[in-house]
Amino acid sequence: MSNTVIIGIEEARSLCCGAFIAAGASAHNAAATAGALVRAEADGQRGHGLSRVPSYAAQVKTGKVDGRVQPRLEDARPGLFRVDAGHGFAYPAIQLALPELTSRARALGIAAAAVYRSHHFGVAGHHCEDLARQGLIAFVYGNTPKAIAPFGAREKVLGTNPVAFAAPYEPDPLVIDFALSVVARGKINAARQAGKSIPEGWALGPDGVATTDPEIALQGSMLPIGGVKGAALALMIEVMSACLAGSALSAEAPSLFDGEGDPPSLGQVILAIDAQALSGGRFAGRIRDLAALYAELEGARFPGTGRLGQRQRSEERGLEVPVSLIEEIRALL
Repeated sequence: MSNTVIIGIEEARSLCCGAFIAAGASAHNAAATAGALVRAEADGQRGHGLSRVPSYAAQVKTGKVDGRVQPRLEDARPGLFRVDAGHGFAYPAIQLALPELTSRARALGIAAAAVYRSHHFGVAGHHCEDLARQGLIAFVYGNTPKAIAPFGAREKVLGTNPVAFAAPYEPDPLVIDFALSVVARGKINAARQAGKSIPEGWALGPDGVATTDPEIALQGSMLPIGGVKGAALALMIEVMSACLAGSALSAEAPSLFDGEGDPPSLGQVILAIDAQALSGGRFAGRIRDLAALYAELEGARFPGTGRLGQRQRSEERGLEVPVSLIEEIRALL
Protein backbone atom coordinates (compact mmCIF):
# COMPACT_ATOMS: atom_id res chain seq x y z
CA MET A 1 0.00 0.00 0.00
CA SER A 2 1.37 3.41 -0.98
CA ASN A 3 2.26 5.82 1.82
CA THR A 4 1.37 8.81 -0.40
CA VAL A 5 -1.84 10.10 -1.93
CA ILE A 6 -2.56 12.39 -4.90
CA ILE A 7 -4.66 15.43 -4.05
CA GLY A 8 -5.82 18.19 -6.41
CA ILE A 9 -4.56 21.73 -5.89
CA GLU A 10 -8.02 23.19 -5.26
CA GLU A 11 -8.84 20.39 -2.82
CA ALA A 12 -5.56 21.02 -1.02
CA ARG A 13 -6.32 24.74 -0.72
CA SER A 14 -9.79 24.02 0.63
CA LEU A 15 -8.46 21.47 3.11
CA CYS A 16 -5.73 23.79 4.44
CA CYS A 17 -8.04 26.78 4.57
CA GLY A 18 -10.58 24.76 6.54
CA ALA A 19 -7.92 23.65 9.01
CA PHE A 20 -6.90 27.25 9.71
CA ILE A 21 -10.49 28.45 10.07
CA ALA A 22 -11.19 25.56 12.46
CA ALA A 23 -8.17 26.66 14.50
CA GLY A 24 -9.58 30.18 14.77
CA ALA A 25 -8.21 32.14 11.78
CA SER A 26 -10.35 34.55 9.76
CA ALA A 27 -11.47 33.40 6.32
CA HIS A 28 -9.24 35.99 4.59
CA ASN A 29 -6.10 35.08 6.55
CA ALA A 30 -6.80 31.37 6.18
CA ALA A 31 -7.20 31.68 2.40
CA ALA A 32 -4.03 33.77 1.96
CA THR A 33 -1.99 31.37 4.06
CA ALA A 34 -3.42 28.20 2.56
CA GLY A 35 -2.80 29.55 -0.94
CA ALA A 36 0.85 30.27 -0.15
CA LEU A 37 1.49 26.82 1.35
CA VAL A 38 -0.18 25.01 -1.55
CA ARG A 39 1.78 27.14 -4.03
CA ALA A 40 4.99 26.05 -2.28
CA GLU A 41 3.93 22.40 -2.36
CA ALA A 42 3.09 22.64 -6.06
CA ASP A 43 6.59 23.99 -6.78
CA GLY A 44 8.21 21.10 -4.94
CA GLN A 45 9.16 23.27 -1.95
CA ARG A 46 7.67 20.83 0.56
CA GLY A 47 9.47 22.30 3.56
CA HIS A 48 7.36 25.43 3.06
CA GLY A 49 4.25 23.55 1.97
CA LEU A 50 1.58 21.36 3.55
CA SER A 51 3.98 20.08 6.21
CA ARG A 52 3.52 23.49 7.87
CA VAL A 53 -0.25 23.18 8.30
CA PRO A 54 -0.30 21.30 11.65
CA SER A 55 2.19 23.67 13.32
CA TYR A 56 0.49 26.76 11.87
CA ALA A 57 -2.89 25.58 13.19
CA ALA A 58 -1.39 24.82 16.59
CA GLN A 59 0.03 28.34 16.78
CA VAL A 60 -3.35 29.90 15.97
CA LYS A 61 -4.99 27.80 18.68
CA THR A 62 -2.50 28.86 21.37
CA GLY A 63 -2.40 32.51 20.29
CA LYS A 64 1.23 32.39 19.22
CA VAL A 65 -0.19 33.57 15.88
CA ASP A 66 -3.14 35.97 15.79
CA GLY A 67 -5.20 34.35 13.07
CA ARG A 68 -7.76 37.16 12.91
CA VAL A 69 -5.57 40.28 12.84
CA GLN A 70 -5.67 42.65 9.87
CA PRO A 71 -2.20 43.86 8.77
CA ARG A 72 -1.75 47.62 8.73
CA LEU A 73 0.26 49.80 6.33
CA GLU A 74 2.28 52.73 7.73
CA ASP A 75 3.94 55.40 5.58
CA ALA A 76 7.58 56.30 6.27
CA ARG A 77 8.71 58.18 3.11
CA PRO A 78 7.29 58.37 -0.43
CA GLY A 79 9.27 55.27 -1.42
CA LEU A 80 9.31 53.58 1.98
CA PHE A 81 6.54 52.04 4.05
CA ARG A 82 6.09 49.56 6.87
CA VAL A 83 3.50 46.83 7.31
CA ASP A 84 2.55 45.73 10.81
CA ALA A 85 1.67 42.04 10.54
CA GLY A 86 0.28 42.24 14.08
CA HIS A 87 1.79 38.90 15.15
CA GLY A 88 -0.35 37.24 12.51
CA PHE A 89 0.66 35.16 9.49
CA ALA A 90 3.17 36.79 7.14
CA TYR A 91 1.21 36.12 3.93
CA PRO A 92 -1.70 38.56 4.43
CA ALA A 93 0.84 41.28 5.33
CA ILE A 94 2.93 40.58 2.23
CA GLN A 95 -0.24 40.49 0.11
CA LEU A 96 -0.91 44.01 1.34
CA ALA A 97 2.66 45.12 0.61
CA LEU A 98 3.16 43.85 -2.96
CA PRO A 99 0.63 46.04 -4.85
CA GLU A 100 1.82 49.08 -2.90
CA LEU A 101 5.43 48.29 -3.77
CA THR A 102 4.47 47.96 -7.43
CA SER A 103 2.70 51.30 -7.63
CA ARG A 104 5.41 53.18 -5.69
CA ALA A 105 8.29 51.63 -7.64
CA ARG A 106 6.61 52.55 -10.93
CA ALA A 107 6.07 56.11 -9.74
CA LEU A 108 9.41 56.66 -7.99
CA GLY A 109 11.70 54.10 -9.64
CA ILE A 110 12.42 52.28 -6.39
CA ALA A 111 10.46 51.33 -3.27
CA ALA A 112 10.98 49.31 -0.11
CA ALA A 113 8.68 47.75 2.47
CA ALA A 114 9.50 46.49 5.95
CA VAL A 115 7.13 43.87 7.39
CA TYR A 116 7.40 43.58 11.16
CA ARG A 117 5.79 41.57 13.98
CA SER A 118 5.70 38.87 11.30
CA HIS A 119 5.98 35.10 11.03
CA HIS A 120 7.36 32.41 8.67
CA PHE A 121 7.10 33.84 5.14
CA GLY A 122 7.47 30.66 3.12
CA VAL A 123 9.08 30.59 -0.31
CA ALA A 124 10.82 33.97 -0.52
CA GLY A 125 11.13 33.61 -4.28
CA HIS A 126 7.36 33.64 -4.73
CA HIS A 127 7.10 37.20 -3.40
CA CYS A 128 9.92 38.29 -5.71
CA GLU A 129 8.38 36.45 -8.66
CA ASP A 130 5.08 38.32 -8.22
CA LEU A 131 6.92 41.66 -8.41
CA ALA A 132 9.04 40.57 -11.37
CA ARG A 133 5.87 39.75 -13.31
CA GLN A 134 5.06 43.46 -12.90
CA GLY A 135 8.35 44.44 -14.57
CA LEU A 136 10.29 45.02 -11.36
CA ILE A 137 13.60 43.75 -10.03
CA ALA A 138 12.89 42.44 -6.54
CA PHE A 139 14.83 41.40 -3.45
CA VAL A 140 13.41 39.79 -0.31
CA TYR A 141 15.32 39.42 2.96
CA GLY A 142 13.92 37.65 6.01
CA ASN A 143 15.19 36.25 9.28
CA THR A 144 14.18 33.04 11.02
CA PRO A 145 14.62 31.63 14.54
CA LYS A 146 18.22 30.85 15.44
CA ALA A 147 19.61 27.78 13.71
CA ILE A 148 23.20 28.63 12.71
CA ALA A 149 26.23 29.37 14.88
CA PRO A 150 28.55 32.18 13.69
CA PHE A 151 31.69 30.79 12.09
CA GLY A 152 34.09 29.64 14.81
CA ALA A 153 31.38 29.51 17.50
CA ARG A 154 29.14 26.69 18.78
CA GLU A 155 26.12 28.60 20.03
CA LYS A 156 23.29 29.31 17.57
CA VAL A 157 22.67 33.02 17.01
CA LEU A 158 21.64 33.42 13.36
CA GLY A 159 18.68 32.04 11.45
CA THR A 160 18.79 30.20 8.15
CA ASN A 161 17.80 33.67 6.89
CA PRO A 162 16.52 33.26 3.31
CA VAL A 163 17.28 35.75 0.56
CA ALA A 164 15.55 35.88 -2.81
CA PHE A 165 15.89 37.81 -6.05
CA ALA A 166 13.78 37.96 -9.19
CA ALA A 167 14.08 39.79 -12.49
CA PRO A 168 11.52 40.30 -15.24
CA TYR A 169 12.03 37.97 -18.19
CA GLU A 170 9.73 36.36 -20.73
CA PRO A 171 7.98 33.98 -20.52
CA ASP A 172 8.76 33.59 -16.81
CA PRO A 173 10.89 35.68 -14.43
CA LEU A 174 14.39 34.69 -13.41
CA VAL A 175 14.11 33.68 -9.73
CA ILE A 176 16.97 32.91 -7.34
CA ASP A 177 16.01 31.88 -3.83
CA PHE A 178 18.00 30.16 -1.10
CA ALA A 179 18.45 29.92 2.63
CA LEU A 180 21.90 30.48 4.12
CA SER A 181 22.01 26.98 5.56
CA VAL A 182 22.95 24.01 3.37
CA VAL A 183 19.21 23.28 3.20
CA ALA A 184 16.14 25.06 4.53
CA ARG A 185 15.19 23.99 8.06
CA GLY A 186 11.71 23.17 6.76
CA LYS A 187 13.17 20.32 4.69
CA ILE A 188 14.45 18.70 7.86
CA ASN A 189 11.05 19.09 9.50
CA ALA A 190 9.40 17.57 6.42
CA ALA A 191 11.80 14.61 6.61
CA ARG A 192 10.93 14.16 10.29
CA GLN A 193 7.19 14.11 9.48
CA ALA A 194 7.75 11.61 6.67
CA GLY A 195 9.89 9.36 8.90
CA LYS A 196 12.93 9.72 6.65
CA SER A 197 16.59 10.34 7.43
CA ILE A 198 18.49 13.36 6.11
CA PRO A 199 21.81 13.37 4.22
CA GLU A 200 24.98 13.84 6.21
CA GLY A 201 26.30 17.38 5.87
CA TRP A 202 22.97 19.10 6.45
CA ALA A 203 23.11 19.55 10.21
CA LEU A 204 24.82 18.88 13.51
CA GLY A 205 23.26 17.48 16.66
CA PRO A 206 23.34 19.36 20.00
CA ASP A 207 26.72 17.71 20.68
CA GLY A 208 28.23 19.29 17.56
CA VAL A 209 28.47 15.93 15.76
CA ALA A 210 27.03 15.45 12.25
CA THR A 211 23.69 13.61 12.21
CA THR A 212 21.29 12.04 9.71
CA ASP A 213 18.43 11.95 12.24
CA PRO A 214 16.05 14.88 11.55
CA GLU A 215 14.79 14.88 15.16
CA ILE A 216 18.32 15.31 16.50
CA ALA A 217 19.13 17.82 13.75
CA LEU A 218 16.20 20.04 14.79
CA GLN A 219 17.61 20.07 18.31
CA GLY A 220 21.07 20.97 17.01
CA SER A 221 22.28 23.48 14.42
CA MET A 222 22.22 23.84 10.65
CA LEU A 223 25.43 24.07 8.66
CA PRO A 224 25.85 27.30 6.66
CA ILE A 225 26.54 27.21 2.95
CA GLY A 226 30.13 28.05 2.07
CA GLY A 227 31.45 27.96 5.62
CA VAL A 228 32.61 31.39 6.81
CA LYS A 229 31.12 33.13 3.75
CA GLY A 230 27.68 31.63 4.35
CA ALA A 231 27.79 32.61 8.01
CA ALA A 232 28.70 36.17 7.00
CA LEU A 233 25.82 36.28 4.52
CA ALA A 234 23.43 35.08 7.25
CA LEU A 235 24.62 38.02 9.35
CA MET A 236 24.02 40.41 6.43
CA ILE A 237 20.45 39.12 6.02
CA GLU A 238 19.90 39.50 9.77
CA VAL A 239 20.76 43.19 9.43
CA MET A 240 18.67 43.60 6.27
CA SER A 241 15.60 42.00 7.87
CA ALA A 242 15.47 42.04 11.67
CA CYS A 243 17.42 45.27 12.17
CA LEU A 244 15.98 47.13 9.17
CA ALA A 245 12.41 46.10 10.02
CA GLY A 246 12.92 46.73 13.74
CA SER A 247 11.85 43.17 14.55
CA ALA A 248 13.08 40.36 16.77
CA LEU A 249 16.58 39.05 16.20
CA SER A 250 16.88 35.39 15.25
CA ALA A 251 18.35 34.72 18.71
CA GLU A 252 15.18 36.15 20.31
CA ALA A 253 12.53 34.39 18.21
CA PRO A 254 10.87 31.14 19.37
CA SER A 255 10.37 28.09 17.17
CA LEU A 256 8.09 28.22 14.14
CA PHE A 257 7.29 24.51 14.46
CA ASP A 258 5.11 24.42 17.59
CA GLY A 259 2.48 26.41 19.47
CA GLU A 260 4.60 27.11 22.52
CA GLY A 261 6.02 30.48 23.53
CA ASP A 262 5.52 34.07 22.42
CA PRO A 263 4.94 35.24 18.84
CA PRO A 264 8.16 35.05 16.79
CA SER A 265 7.90 38.73 15.71
CA LEU A 266 10.20 38.22 12.72
CA GLY A 267 10.99 40.77 10.02
CA GLN A 268 11.02 40.84 6.24
CA VAL A 269 12.24 43.60 3.93
CA ILE A 270 11.22 43.74 0.27
CA LEU A 271 12.85 45.98 -2.35
CA ALA A 272 11.38 46.75 -5.78
CA ILE A 273 13.24 48.53 -8.61
CA ASP A 274 11.91 49.67 -12.00
CA ALA A 275 14.28 47.69 -14.21
CA GLN A 276 13.60 49.46 -17.51
CA ALA A 277 13.85 52.94 -16.00
CA LEU A 278 17.17 52.34 -14.24
CA SER A 279 18.69 50.63 -17.29
CA GLY A 280 17.70 53.42 -19.66
CA GLY A 281 15.27 51.08 -21.37
CA ARG A 282 17.89 48.41 -22.08
CA PHE A 283 17.11 45.87 -19.36
CA ALA A 284 14.77 43.59 -21.32
CA GLY A 285 17.23 43.29 -24.19
CA ARG A 286 20.24 42.75 -21.98
CA ILE A 287 18.66 39.96 -19.95
CA ARG A 288 17.58 38.24 -23.17
CA ASP A 289 21.21 38.39 -24.32
CA LEU A 290 22.33 36.95 -21.00
CA ALA A 291 19.79 34.12 -21.25
CA ALA A 292 21.03 33.38 -24.77
CA LEU A 293 24.54 32.86 -23.43
CA TYR A 294 23.17 30.31 -20.95
CA ALA A 295 21.23 28.58 -23.71
CA GLU A 296 24.44 28.01 -25.66
CA LEU A 297 26.18 26.28 -22.74
CA GLU A 298 25.68 22.54 -22.40
CA GLY A 299 24.23 21.70 -18.99
CA ALA A 300 23.51 25.33 -18.01
CA ARG A 301 20.06 26.75 -17.34
CA PHE A 302 18.57 29.80 -15.69
CA PRO A 303 17.78 29.11 -12.02
CA GLY A 304 14.14 28.39 -11.28
CA THR A 305 13.27 26.45 -14.43
CA GLY A 306 13.10 23.18 -12.49
CA ARG A 307 10.55 24.74 -10.16
CA LEU A 308 8.43 25.82 -13.13
CA GLY A 309 8.45 22.28 -14.49
CA GLN A 310 7.34 20.92 -11.13
CA ARG A 311 4.60 23.55 -10.97
CA GLN A 312 3.22 22.45 -14.33
CA ARG A 313 3.29 18.77 -13.33
CA SER A 314 1.45 19.59 -10.10
CA GLU A 315 -1.23 21.49 -12.00
CA GLU A 316 -1.70 18.56 -14.39
CA ARG A 317 -1.43 15.64 -11.96
CA GLY A 318 -2.10 17.04 -8.50
CA LEU A 319 0.08 16.98 -5.39
CA GLU A 320 1.67 13.81 -4.06
CA VAL A 321 1.48 14.09 -0.27
CA PRO A 322 2.19 11.62 2.55
CA VAL A 323 -1.01 9.90 3.68
CA SER A 324 -0.08 10.53 7.30
CA LEU A 325 0.12 14.29 6.68
CA ILE A 326 -3.24 14.45 4.91
CA GLU A 327 -4.81 12.48 7.76
CA GLU A 328 -3.24 14.87 10.28
CA ILE A 329 -4.63 17.89 8.43
CA ARG A 330 -8.09 16.36 8.07
CA ALA A 331 -8.10 15.65 11.80
CA LEU A 332 -7.74 19.40 12.40
CA LEU A 333 -11.16 19.92 10.82
